[in-house]
Amino acid sequence: MPHSPPRVLSIAGSDSGGGAGIQADLKAFARCGVHGMTAITAVTAQNTAAVTGVYPLPPEAIVEQVRAVAEDIGVDAVKTGMLGNAEAVAAVGRGLDLLPGAALVLDPVMVAESGARLLDEEAEEALRALLPRAAVVTPNLAEAAVLTQMAEETDPERLAHAVHELGPTAVVVTGGHDDPAVDVFFDGDRLERILGERHPGGASHGSGCTHSSALAAHLALGFEPPEAARRAKEIASEAVRNGLRGLGAGAGPVDVFGPR
Repeated sequence: MPHSPPRVLSIAGSDSGGGAGIQADLKAFARCGVHGMTAITAVTAQNTAAVTGVYPLPPEAIVEQVRAVAEDIGVDAVKTGMLGNAEAVAAVGRGLDLLPGAALVLDPVMVAESGARLLDEEAEEALRALLPRAAVVTPNLAEAAVLTQMAEETDPERLAHAVHELGPTAVVVTGGHDDPAVDVFFDGDRLERILGERHPGGASHGSGCTHSSALAAHLALGFEPPEAARRAKEIASEAVRNGLRGLGAGAGPVDVFGPR
């Protein structure tokens, strides 16, 4: 039985605009009814339109944040988001050593919606080395192509198979250009297309963070990966639909709590 309330840790960057990163993760955790905790990898100066600064934390600070919550509170599931550089990826690996039994959802954050690069190119190989530790990895199409070094590939099913070959237990390739929007789940045996509504008039800043956080929360709640992926997609889609379109000059932030 899951711990009550389930305890979920986000290892990710801070978004000063409150739309993505750990801020989005904590809101998604609250929406799902789990206790959220954070280990911050970097502080970013950003808003809805741009990332104007990225300030990585020392690797030892990342590990110590994980240690602090692991030793006192415990962790049922963990998600990673923006890691930034190879040193941070290595620190996350050391942090995961402190979390035996915690299900890992790895969100390979590489580029912000504004276009700013959030993962150094030299860190990509280090990130691939973490994939075998993941219960679920959640790349979008572009991230899956980078991870698999299949730059010209756009078929989500082929990319899901290729990412799975890198070692994670399961893969959810998000996005695509179909309507309805389709995610592809693959765990080596089961290939499932997860349908959802597309909301072109919504606000999408933080949608990927919300999806991976909701997925980790549902693993902590005791759901199997396919059902956790379905529920995460539904929550992320609703958050885009209810997004705060009038907030800021760029892509407005998602809203997991809906109209109030």
